[in-house]
Amino acid sequence: MNLIAFLQHGFARLAKDVRGQDLIEYALMAGFVAVAAGAVMPSVATSISTIFSQVASVMSVAASQS
Repeated sequence: MNLIAFLQHGFARLAKDVRGQDLIEYALMAGFVAVAAGAVMPSVATSISTIFSQVASVMSVAASQS
């Protein structure tokens, strides 16, 4: 199998792979709801900002440990 055919086959498999798609969709939806809630209720915006900051901190620590 030549390199071009190998890459085409790999990309075709990758395009058909939908594992993890649901998780990404739920994360995007949660982010959208948080942004919408922050826009509608400004008093909640600071709480949401704090939560996202904490999540970012935890993720950066986890990324540095792996």
